[in-house]
Amino acid sequence: MNIYISGRGAFAVQVAEALLDEGHKIAGVASPRLRKGHSDEENAAAWDRLRAWAFPRSIAWTDAAELRAMHIPDGVDVIIAAHSHAFLGRRTRARAGVATIGYHPSLLPLHRGRDAIRWTIRDGDKVTGGSVYHLTERTDGGPLAAQEHLLVPPGSTAQSLWREHLAPLGVRLLLRVVADLASGRHVEVPQDERLATWEPAMGAPPLFKPELIALPGTTPVEGGKWAIHAP
Repeated sequence: MNIYISGRGAFAVQVAEALLDEGHKIAGVASPRLRKGHSDEENAAAWDRLRAWAFPRSIAWTDAAELRAMHIPDGVDVIIAAHSHAFLGRRTRARAGVATIGYHPSLLPLHRGRDAIRWTIRDGDKVTGGSVYHLTERTDGGPLAAQEHLLVPPGSTAQSLWREHLAPLGVRLLLRVVADLASGRHVEVPQDERLATWEPAMGAPPLFKPELIALPGTTPVEGGKWAIHAP
């Protein structure tokens, strides 16, 4: 299979190397221009790891912030989002002849959003897992291609849960789905929206959206406000 990867960091590199080991071809990659916290474009050590990995292999690289359909070469079968925070639009996804898939470190539809693991730890979840899903216009909301759960080890941090458990699981699930697609097996299980949860990025300022909260003894009125009933 000819595969294009949009991702970042060590996880994207692990996915790329595992795919090569399975006999697939990496047709190109997109990642951030520089690693977080770096600003020296002339220093290759400051490049994102996926970019640095692609360069000596003569694999075409595109800045993820600029990724468009025209950057996806002809003949790509699968586009994979591997720890990618770049939104892949409809035209870009359509450049994949077979599928556009991504990995999310939660049991979707639970914990949608970019800080899923940190919210898993914050909420004290005892069970988590990973999901490979088909990318759509709805962030983290596309149909599932594969999913597997695991127990959260006591004392886990977001970093240890990702590094020791959820990242290896993601590589394994992505390989499984690509193998399915290569054999003509196309799995799409719709997510149950009744169970969906979404949490904002923890580094973002808090949202004030009172119109989303129905308090006891209140009724929504025109203008997105709430009428309070006297007892």
